[in-house]
Amino acid sequence: MCPPFSDPSQHLSVRQATLQDIPGIIRLSRRVYANTGMYGYTEGPLTGQMNNFPEGQFVAVVGDQVVGYCATFRIAGEVALAPHDWTSITGNGYASRHDPEGDWLYGMEVCVDPDYRGYRIGQRLYNERKALCQSLGLQGVVFAGRLPSLRRRIRKFESVEVYIEAIKSKKQRDDVLSFQLHNAFEIHGIIPHYLDADHDSMGYGIHLVWRNPAVERNGDRGKQKRYGKRMPDTVRVGTVQYQQRPVASFEAFSDIVTYFVDVVSTYKGDFVVFPELFTLQLLSIERRKESPAAAIEAITEYAGAYHDLMRDLALRYNINIIGGSTPVREDDDAIRNMAYVFLRDGQVFSQPKIHPTPNEAYWWNIRGGRPG
Repeated sequence: MCPPFSDPSQHLSVRQATLQDIPGIIRLSRRVYANTGMYGYTEGPLTGQMNNFPEGQFVAVVGDQVVGYCATFRIAGEVALAPHDWTSITGNGYASRHDPEGDWLYGMEVCVDPDYRGYRIGQRLYNERKALCQSLGLQGVVFAGRLPSLRRRIRKFESVEVYIEAIKSKKQRDDVLSFQLHNAFEIHGIIPHYLDADHDSMGYGIHLVWRNPAVERNGDRGKQKRYGKRMPDTVRVGTVQYQQRPVASFEAFSDIVTYFVDVVSTYKGDFVVFPELFTLQLLSIERRKESPAAAIEAITEYAGAYHDLMRDLALRYNINIIGGSTPVREDDDAIRNMAYVFLRDGQVFSQPKIHPTPNEAYWWNIRGGRPG
């Protein structure tokens, strides 16, 4: 099997699930839950989820392949915030307890194809949940999360409560709970026997809530914070002040670029912007003197690796990258100063500099391009 997104035509998108996606979701869920004691979905429950609350079901797709699934329904807070188990609250997976007047969004499922982990597909699905919650004006999102590393680690801790405290204090990491806490979910409690078939979690569910910052809490009439909130139609842009320094390899260059992408992504950035011709740093790899034109020709040898790196980072960190520019040798053998935009869904757009500066043309032999 080819690595994920090795095909440049492969794009990642998240959209509302439809009945036509059911076979793909079935295949996905069977892969995800193989050897866990739990079972993948069948057609009946998935049809019920989509019929009961169609706008609450999402898929992440690459081409025609379903690589992620997220299922939700509306429910009253007095039900969702009380202790419960998965079977009763979800109607055995059919989302039959969906309440059109419910003031909370209940998350009954998120699963991601193991081959596509590392591309923040779970993050994208959680973002869709939060956006749906905010668009409906609900109190928040509530669900019971898994603890997939509990069974093999419980001997090191006195109890599940001690284990969870270790995760909260970041002395221990759990792939699922650590991710959820990082995404601003709060622990509401611990539910024994939430799903006994989940052997890795020893049947426990961690009761988690995310409160919609745009609505007043039920019963809370205190002073509300009215500053510091991000408006829903804003775009957050991070610009990189890039320090040119020697690097020993393309991998070292990659580490520096990845650092900046990671930082802006962590601050929920939508775009990260790199400077023009910042790839000139790659000249330090070979550490030899060249004429200006020969140096630019040497940089073009890294154009393919640069392109693949930036596209992969945009996908992995779920952020759009305005990739500065880099010299590229095109099919007519001319070298052009090429600007790129790498979108978080895997699409790539490029535009050569139309009017090189006199120095670029004279010293570097860079030629102008045509408007896109």
